[in-house]
Amino acid sequence: VSDSTYNTLWSEAHEELSCLLDEELPEEPPRPERDRVVFFQRLATFYVRYVQIFRQLEEAYDQSVHPQKRRAIRQVLDSVIGRVLELKNEMVEKEFSEYHYMDDIIQDLKLTPEDLEIPVPRYFIWERNKVLQDRERMFAAILNQMDVTEKPPVMRMLTLERAIKIIQVAERARQGRLRAKFMREIHRDSERQRRAEEQEAVSTDQAAVCIQKVWRGFMQRKITKRLREEEIIFLGMAMDPKLSYPSQTELDALNNEANRRTRQDEHEDDYQKSIGSVIYQLREVEGPEMKETMKDQIRQWFIECRDATGSFPDYPEEENGGSALIFAEKTPEEVNTADVGNNPSNPYIQRKLNK
Repeated sequence: VSDSTYNTLWSEAHEELSCLLDEELPEEPPRPERDRVVFFQRLATFYVRYVQIFRQLEEAYDQSVHPQKRRAIRQVLDSVIGRVLELKNEMVEKEFSEYHYMDDIIQDLKLTPEDLEIPVPRYFIWERNKVLQDRERMFAAILNQMDVTEKPPVMRMLTLERAIKIIQVAERARQGRLRAKFMREIHRDSERQRRAEEQEAVSTDQAAVCIQKVWRGFMQRKITKRLREEEIIFLGMAMDPKLSYPSQTELDALNNEANRRTRQDEHEDDYQKSIGSVIYQLREVEGPEMKETMKDQIRQWFIECRDATGSFPDYPEEENGGSALIFAEKTPEEVNTADVGNNPSNPYIQRKLNK
């Protein structure tokens, strides 16, 4: 699957989300709905549509490799999850039940019951996996630092009488096992002899009937087992054996997803390194140039004010914005309403007004 597939998925989810927001927040506020059934149907419809948007965004976020794009999708995805929880809570309060019947809504939207299932976001698992690995490493380091010493076993002295008693018990048990084995063999030989005598007395017809009973019972049990397995598969309680082994196409899809996650990590590392290099360039290269340019502008402002009034103006106070007030472009009305506007003779105001 290419990047265009997930870009299309994100675009479709964005369009559907825009339509939902327009319906939830219309320009004219709707009248309160008094019919409880109609109100619940409206909530349930929003809930189902938000769930579909959530599934699309979760898929796009899991397989997108662009770092900035993933951050944008993540913000929208978290917001959609929050909205789904809000709608679910409101539905529970209105229905007084955790379970809702939305068959008509599913039919209207042409969905299946599986589309209503909310899967655990895969980024929950991946992020949690990293936390668990860090925790295991921390525990391993703590255990290595601790001196774990085992208590030596306590040795007890064995008396002569106790030793003789243990030997006697073991010997009696051995003799009992031999006697039981001998009696079991005698009983087995007598049972075998009795069965041989009975088989000699059984006729050919009776033997055929006996074989038929055993065979029919075996076949019926086999058919019943097959029907039971088919019913369980039909009810969704077990996986079809034909589908238990993934096909080559499914294996290729899984490998593609794994490769995209690897590319995600690589692009994320490049993104973090790029941020560091950009910050360094701003601070070490462009920062001094920007400082000199701003100093020249402030110096030029003081000189223009001195030429216009004959004296240097007061530097803007920190409460009024400091040097940022010098660079801000304001209208005369904004300048008059500012704190520094209380003094009309202020050269800064005169300069702004002259502009």
